[in-house]
Amino acid sequence: MSFTSSLPTSVSLPPVAPHPGMPPVLHVSAPAPADPAAWAAEHRHVLLGLAAERGAVLVRGLGLRDTGQVAAVFARLAPALMTDTESFAPRQVLAPGVYSSTAWPANQPMCMHHELSYVHRPPGLLLLGCLTAPTTGGATALADAAAVLDALPAGLVRRFEREGWLLTRSYNDDIGATWTEAFGTDDRAAVESHCRANAIEFDWQDDGGLRTRQHRAAVVRHPATGRRCWFNQIAFLNEWTLEHDVREYLLDVYGPEALPFNTRFANGDPIGEDVVQLINSAYAEHTVREPWQSGDLMLIDNIRTAHSREPFEPPRDIVVAMAEPLPPAPFPATPTASPGRSTR
Repeated sequence: MSFTSSLPTSVSLPPVAPHPGMPPVLHVSAPAPADPAAWAAEHRHVLLGLAAERGAVLVRGLGLRDTGQVAAVFARLAPALMTDTESFAPRQVLAPGVYSSTAWPANQPMCMHHELSYVHRPPGLLLLGCLTAPTTGGATALADAAAVLDALPAGLVRRFEREGWLLTRSYNDDIGATWTEAFGTDDRAAVESHCRANAIEFDWQDDGGLRTRQHRAAVVRHPATGRRCWFNQIAFLNEWTLEHDVREYLLDVYGPEALPFNTRFANGDPIGEDVVQLINSAYAEHTVREPWQSGDLMLIDNIRTAHSREPFEPPRDIVVAMAEPLPPAPFPATPTASPGRSTR
């Protein structure tokens, strides 16, 4: 079934996409609906269907004005919102399951990635509402994960598909989310229980910090289509994606083994700058973007579609939620150390 052909009369779709692969931009007829949440409930089937069919959908003209309104829309589209756990940078909790966008310097890009691809049950759906569009820049750009996979060197893909990838984290009070922010608790026993249940190795440091390692699949099959997708944060959370001065500063302060976050091959070998550049170049070749307008709503299929956040001139106010957690991906064939144990 094509959901494009079943659009309601209150919505229009430009006949030609501005760029091949660009997800649809639906225009709600003026005036904006008095109750956006009721409108979202009425058109939920079409919006979710378009996100699944095209990888993402942007709704323009909905007139979202405040956090409560956005949260109500999200609740109608995805009643069971996920808690953001293991985030790499802090978010502000706006309502249960509803968050601010990740705290990240406005002048630095957030490179292409799939949200929480390193957790045991990653979200299948992202929901974003724009309350204030940036003055310049700040687009949430998109890239088709299956096309990116096809663009990468076959040998590299085979290695990552066979072995998976390794995420290492060193939580501290200076860079990124602290362990209490990431896990939503200051109870060490609760953190250890979460790690054991989610195949995460952990090591408490003498200064109270926490180091973790988690081994994850790099290529997964889309649960609806069965198509292989490049699904990970190998490049995004790697040291070589950082700006040169930032990387040198972090290496000087923390050393190569205690960076706040980094990615490696499954056997622990470093991932070189050349590999990171290959991945980011493949993303760049398949990137499409539509600038935000205040009041917009976006739904993203998190498996099929990677997303980024481009540098911007403030203000920029984006409200975020995650839903439809997926079953754990089949574990890669090459294991790291036994998951869920302390290495101390």
